[in-house]
Amino acid sequence: MNAAAEHVELASLRGCHPEDRVADYLEQGWWRRETLLDLFDSHVRSRSTLFAVTDPTNLPDIAGMAPESLSWGELGDRVDDIAAKLHVHGVGRGNIVAVLLPNSVALTATYFALWKLGAIAAPMPASYRRHELRRIVESSGAVGVITTTNIYGRNPCEEALSLVEESPSLQRVFTFGTPDESAGVPLDGPPAPGIAVDSALESIASVRRTVNDCVTICWTSGTEAAPKGVPRCHADWLAIGQVAQDGLQTHADSVILGTFPMVNMAGFATSLLPWLLSGAHLVHHHPLDLAVFLGQIQRHGATHTSMPPAILSMLLQNPNLRTVFDLSSLRTVGSGGAPLPPGVVRDWQNDLGIEVLNFFGSNEGVCLLGAPSDTPDPMIRAEYLPNYSAPTRTWATPVAARTSVRLVDVSTGSEVTEIGGRGELRLKGPTVFGGYLEGTAEASPFDADGYLCSGDVFELCGDSGEYLRFVDRSKEIIIRGGMNIAPAEIEGILIDHPAVADVAIIGYDDAVLGEKCCAIVVPAPDAEVTLDDLVSFLRDRDIASFKLPERLIAVEELPRNPVGKLQRRELRVQIAKDG
Repeated sequence: MNAAAEHVELASLRGCHPEDRVADYLEQGWWRRETLLDLFDSHVRSRSTLFAVTDPTNLPDIAGMAPESLSWGELGDRVDDIAAKLHVHGVGRGNIVAVLLPNSVALTATYFALWKLGAIAAPMPASYRRHELRRIVESSGAVGVITTTNIYGRNPCEEALSLVEESPSLQRVFTFGTPDESAGVPLDGPPAPGIAVDSALESIASVRRTVNDCVTICWTSGTEAAPKGVPRCHADWLAIGQVAQDGLQTHADSVILGTFPMVNMAGFATSLLPWLLSGAHLVHHHPLDLAVFLGQIQRHGATHTSMPPAILSMLLQNPNLRTVFDLSSLRTVGSGGAPLPPGVVRDWQNDLGIEVLNFFGSNEGVCLLGAPSDTPDPMIRAEYLPNYSAPTRTWATPVAARTSVRLVDVSTGSEVTEIGGRGELRLKGPTVFGGYLEGTAEASPFDADGYLCSGDVFELCGDSGEYLRFVDRSKEIIIRGGMNIAPAEIEGILIDHPAVADVAIIGYDDAVLGEKCCAIVVPAPDAEVTLDDLVSFLRDRDIASFKLPERLIAVEELPRNPVGKLQRRELRVQIAKDG
């Protein structure tokens, strides 16, 4: 196969969207013609001496890595160094590499190093363990894993190395952190030799890029036990970033404190993309440590950040914290993932002078933003999101006019048009992905008209339908502190416990994390089940800690309909009654 033919084949494999859609979106100006790398390289050239990225001060406790702060020029050099080390070991165009790193300078540089080489990042939360890592490596066909030698006292590098013999595609494990001869290929430490850098740069220069090239495969739990891969290209990520940027209004002098794990829609939209679009200073954080978080706002003069609703409420209720830490630099806070208390949003704006944005998004491309410029009244902004298809309104982000939104009654298939009517949110436009990674989803998420079926139920509100109010998730996913948990995954493991005859994992409300997991179990005959036993059973199978059940209810039988489908709503009622 000649080089030209090989490039065409690889480009078609990496493209996230049909070529006619790409051409249409570019012609209409719905997508930028620049790539993520074009923006990055521009900042490296024009802002070389200015701060670009800073690690959290508690990174040694999180990952055993020394915190650092790099200018744009230094970050550019670090990216080239990592790219050279990856290139030496065969990572190149079209390769998929799984990434398991905490929010850090290392994570930021790793993304751009992979993208420069034409490779695709398959990121996952740092709390994922061998069980989740194996599934993602096998689902994506990843040739490598990039991780650390320490995450909260465990060694994810060892977990990754143990998969090399099991996963046919996996060839290399790369690491950051404390050097270890058996820990795979180190990506920090001494710089790559000049000849290696030159070779990598020569390879990078030969890569022909398009805005449709896949750069990430993010993972969404959905309602299935196995994760679903969500491929994303330069263009649709930048469309999502534009929505967030139009609300946050970051600029070159902004300091963005990123609190969501930078591995999916939440982290990319609230930190990485606004940072890249504006050339600002990105300060990393996660998991949420309140003292560290408030200290970072004060130390770096953070102007933009994100917080879950519970933390917004807690800070209002603890004026002493606001006295100890100077929060006066903050201008805008993004929030979402759970209902926003209207009074909290009002008090942040009126009493603290800080505007709270209402975000609602998904990995697949739902991207709604309640911005102060669109909805000045904080009480309304907290409760409602914009209906981008409302004929009587225009919105701050131009992406709104390029996005078609409808509510559909899932029982009848008819569009909901009456105020107060409820239906599933469906949409299409430049932020919507092209479809799940082949082999990771059983059905298409699009309806016959090409609209993404979100699985989220909204109510049509406002005088003329200009607002949407979130009602409920039609999917059964549990969201604990912003992290998705698929009940079927945990149920599929626990059913193998010898003391478990039947089991359901149900989410229940939590004031801080939004939801936690409750295991409702039918014990096997003459067996006794304890929560500690179930947790130990899951830990032995290397399940991420955030997925572990935190309550247990034993029942004689689980409610099921005539065809055997679990009636989860009845179980939620039972959990509420049991307190």
